[in-house]
Amino acid sequence: MTLETKLSKHITKFLQETHQVDADSFEFQLTRKEFEGDITLVVFPLLKHIKTNPVQLGEQIGEYLSKSADEVSKFNVVKGFLNLSLAESYFSGLIQTMSRDKDFGFKKVSPESQKVMVEYSSPNTNKPLHLGHVRNNLLGFSVAEIQKAAGKQVYKTQIINDRGIHICKSMVAWQKFGDGETPKTTGVKGDHLVGKYYVEFDKAYKAEIKELTQKDKTEEEAKKEAPIFVEAQNMLKKWEAGDAEVVELWKTMNQWVYDGFDITYDNLGVDFDKNYYESETYLLGKDHIKAGLESGVFFKKEDGSVWIDLSKEGLDEKIVLRSDGTAVYMTQDIGTAIQRVADYDIDEMVFTVGNEQDYHFKVLFLILKKLGFEWADHLFHLSYGMVDLPSGKMKSREGNVVDADDLIEEMISTAKTISQELGKLEGYDEEERNELYTMIGLGALKYYILKVDPKKRILFDPEESVDFQGNTGPFIQYTYARIQSILRKAEQDSASLVLSNYQFDVKEKALIKILNQFPDIIQQAAEQYSPALVANFVYDLVKEFNSFYQNVSILGADEPQQIEFRVELARLVGEVIKKSFKVLGISVPQRM
Repeated sequence: MTLETKLSKHITKFLQETHQVDADSFEFQLTRKEFEGDITLVVFPLLKHIKTNPVQLGEQIGEYLSKSADEVSKFNVVKGFLNLSLAESYFSGLIQTMSRDKDFGFKKVSPESQKVMVEYSSPNTNKPLHLGHVRNNLLGFSVAEIQKAAGKQVYKTQIINDRGIHICKSMVAWQKFGDGETPKTTGVKGDHLVGKYYVEFDKAYKAEIKELTQKDKTEEEAKKEAPIFVEAQNMLKKWEAGDAEVVELWKTMNQWVYDGFDITYDNLGVDFDKNYYESETYLLGKDHIKAGLESGVFFKKEDGSVWIDLSKEGLDEKIVLRSDGTAVYMTQDIGTAIQRVADYDIDEMVFTVGNEQDYHFKVLFLILKKLGFEWADHLFHLSYGMVDLPSGKMKSREGNVVDADDLIEEMISTAKTISQELGKLEGYDEEERNELYTMIGLGALKYYILKVDPKKRILFDPEESVDFQGNTGPFIQYTYARIQSILRKAEQDSASLVLSNYQFDVKEKALIKILNQFPDIIQQAAEQYSPALVANFVYDLVKEFNSFYQNVSILGADEPQQIEFRVELARLVGEVIKKSFKVLGISVPQRM
């Protein structure tokens, strides 16, 4: 039972006995630092039940709690706020509970746990991953890890856009200009090699358009008649018809891309339980459109195309099947969602997709609901904003987008430069240094992106993110390493902690109170699909620990019991930092 629940029971009893009022919902908050106390009851909401002076009511409740609740030692009232000071025994109990619970903050997953699927990444196979994919992957992976920590069974997935005209463009260009080169013969990562030919196609296409417009063709005619574009269209038709040669080339080049993606995913530290491929899902959904047509969910226009009218819901008409009977993206998204529920019997689904698709997902969720799928109420679009970089900060392989591999490389290089300037890694051999540069660089990148609310646009500055001061990943990693140094010197067994009549310092209490919020933060972050809540919580914890470290002696304390307790408190802070960073996908160093 939480402290708030215990206090609420006492307050409910008091109000019933003294005012004959039934109220069982109360607003608590941590006491503001400028006032004495640990937890505050906001009295004002109670005035709708009891017509009285808020200070007087606060005094009455405070008197009652100090006599009836073992957790409360004293109180004070400031206007309509009842500030409660908690007993030393309460803090002793909290710290011992945390020490004994190896899974503190995380809920165990059981066969009865809710099942949630998180989709993220979902790239095209005609080019490498870019900066937008980085935010997408980091968000999706972290949300999945937070759901797992909150006690849910989690499945990570992506749908790979592996078919269509854009894939055929890379294939045609490779046939025309590639001279048989492969990732193996060139040493070029497979996704970059295929992306190179997508760019080559575009160059050739533009040149042909220019040539045709100089021969009295309109630009629109030139775009349709350019020979290389016609070749790509013909190749797509051959692929759809199952032409053996085209399908074989398609498989080969897609595999190059998958091999390249795997390296990027591994470097980013993200993974998937199941990949769906558009080449396997693009025909899904048609049967459901047919059934919806018969039940009146959809309607057919004169040209034979099928639509849904969502004007009553404040949206508009949306096509779900073309006049020639071919699927649109909405068709296959309907089919894929239904297929996933069939595959995994999931209770909830999270789609990590940029905010430019907000409308699409509103429509998708509404359609699934109208088709009668009850689980459609448990679909969530994790919509996120763009990531921008200060101009000139990053190179880009293709000139117009920031490549994910370049970004990772740049972050590690920035971490190396700043670490060397600060002299942080003295006494490390070359291999250890390189491991730390990677850990710091990626930690900086991930933390900088994840500490921001997903809906907000980010201006990402690589150098700022690797600062060893302030709200950054390296600052938190450095604090974790400092704690490990304390633990190595102490060589203490946490199981031996005994606290009898311990008088807590105000800095110790402040740390315990923040640590105690961790389980709630994990649950809130899971409910709100927001890694930012965890990121900013762990920063607050680290700030509080550093204040404690600077003001209270740990290993040099006067009493053995103080040393023992403060070492254990430091250990618990380190554990919560590590767990917080784990769900953010960030590693922590043993020393720095």
